[in-house]
Amino acid sequence: MRLLTWNINSLRLRLPLVQRLVDEYSPDILCLQETKVPDPLFPFEALKELGYTHQLYRGMKSYNGVTILSRLPLELVETTPTWCHKEDCRHIAAFVETHQKPLQLHNFYVPAGGDIPDPHVNDKFAHKLSFIEEVTHWFQKNPPTRSILVGDLNIAPLENDVWSHRQLLKIVSHTPPETERLQKWLETGFEDAMRHVIPATEKLYTWWSYRNRDWKKSNRGRRLDHVWLTPDLLPALKSIDVLKDIRDWNSPSDHVPVLLDLEL
Repeated sequence: MRLLTWNINSLRLRLPLVQRLVDEYSPDILCLQETKVPDPLFPFEALKELGYTHQLYRGMKSYNGVTILSRLPLELVETTPTWCHKEDCRHIAAFVETHQKPLQLHNFYVPAGGDIPDPHVNDKFAHKLSFIEEVTHWFQKNPPTRSILVGDLNIAPLENDVWSHRQLLKIVSHTPPETERLQKWLETGFEDAMRHVIPATEKLYTWWSYRNRDWKKSNRGRRLDHVWLTPDLLPALKSIDVLKDIRDWNSPSDHVPVLLDLEL
């Protein structure tokens, strides 16, 4: 099974890039974040023509939005909560049929958190911390098995997940309150699959700001996008690739896709 996760930063705007991705990499499942499309306007037919006959999506106008597109049968997980009492389309989960028994797939878009890393003066940062705490508590009460969790978690947890650990310690996405909470979430029953393949001693990024005139030359990246597996799926992991070249495609997202191959 080949799975691709990507913060697409507007699905309708970047439908041509989805078609090119499918042509070049042929993923069985696409997990997209920041789709920015309300459900009545979701491009169901265009994606069906690409082979994704099974589609689950939660979206809203202009912001957020998540979808799971699959060539394999999907069943929506109905028991996930409304996080922080907000209907803001940040999580969707499905049971995916495989040759063996089904697996559970979670697709998350964690709040970015604004610019000031202080929950007392920045409601967006407070929301981000509360969101992670709620999700962590839920997984503690519902320990995952045979599960994959992907998405834009908006946190770069390790020193080599950012271009400068020292300079970004007080910058939202790499502050200790965020990285410590993300670690507790991971410890509810997951393994960091990207760092299982690519050692933590190596720099690893999935996002480069639009503000950088030459993103490749400055290379001031962060690893905001993640792939987690439960330990029972780790033996099936064959490869993980960060598709950096897509950052140079026409009208790219500021994130790049992460591609995962499992032998199930």
